[in-house]
Amino acid sequence: MEKEKIKNLNDVWFKRFKEIETLMSQPLFHQNPSYASLSKEHRNLSQNIEKATQWEKGLNEMCHLEEMIQSSDKELSELAKIEKENLEKKINLIEQELLQCLIPKDPLDDKNIILEIRAGTGGDESSLFAQELARMYARFAEINGFICETISLSLSDRGGFKEAIFSIEEGANKKINCGAWGLLKYERGVHRVQRVPVTESSGRIHTSTVTVAVLIEAEEVDVAISPQDLRIDTYRASGHGGQHLQKTDSAVRITHLPTSIVVQCQDERSQQRNREKAMKFLRAKLYQAAKEAKEKELRENRKKQVGTGERSEKIRTYNFPQDRITDHRIGESIHHIQEVLDGNLGPMVKLLQLAENDKRERESLDHS
Repeated sequence: MEKEKIKNLNDVWFKRFKEIETLMSQPLFHQNPSYASLSKEHRNLSQNIEKATQWEKGLNEMCHLEEMIQSSDKELSELAKIEKENLEKKINLIEQELLQCLIPKDPLDDKNIILEIRAGTGGDESSLFAQELARMYARFAEINGFICETISLSLSDRGGFKEAIFSIEEGANKKINCGAWGLLKYERGVHRVQRVPVTESSGRIHTSTVTVAVLIEAEEVDVAISPQDLRIDTYRASGHGGQHLQKTDSAVRITHLPTSIVVQCQDERSQQRNREKAMKFLRAKLYQAAKEAKEKELRENRKKQVGTGERSEKIRTYNFPQDRITDHRIGESIHHIQEVLDGNLGPMVKLLQLAENDKRERESLDHS
């Protein structure tokens, strides 16, 4: 039954893929208003079809291995058994990923994001870990073909990050079939670290926290901002960046008067570029505020809790002495902390995606 579902799904993908290819072959396709969305759909379909092709190839190889297992050559038969076990795991993993495509998708998954990382409790140790998390997310994004740009950095005395704000956007070489929101929306909340800080001389384990907020990068059509509602101030940037930062009023601070939301950017040398980044950040903030207000209304109407990713929610613990990372929402752990901090966050994201898909599937069955 599952195999039939995947084959039918692949047929649908292939038909749609050919339809888009026909449109893309037209001379003036780049002038089509749907150019960007169709190009993205074409790329996503290509990835899905490639995955389905690997799955079918694996099934064919499995048949061949089963024939080899029946061989009178015992050594060949044993080798075929081992290879079959490994291939079964690979096929099951691909099958699981393909079946997820049948589950209703979060319509926001393809959105770009603004990522805010702030040191919490724990002083210098907290800011140092905030820097490590910022590096982890940047590496993870780059590995998966996304573009990570700094909006604002605030350094601590020991070189860590008091606050780091980045934009993460889809790049031309994106390697997965979802956007930055679909990849990193699970990171919202409080991240707890347990380890012996470099500042600790007695070898005692300390517990510190870092807060992570993930905001959807809103487009101009998503959020209407009146120029009259803005107060824009410029000032001289401080911190790293060379003498140029000290000589020009390139830093920009924008206050949205109706909500009192304040954003700022001083990372670029150009005042115009800083203004553009600050406006991008402001739109994300306003979009998130509207989204949370709507979720709050739905939560009150349904009389049950709906997670919004507020920073008061402790989501994960990084335990260095035991080399273990535990996500408290799903009760799952992975090991090799340093590999994860070097950008190998994929295994944890995969566990969270599977948990979310299971939840969506249950909800879909409940409503049917």
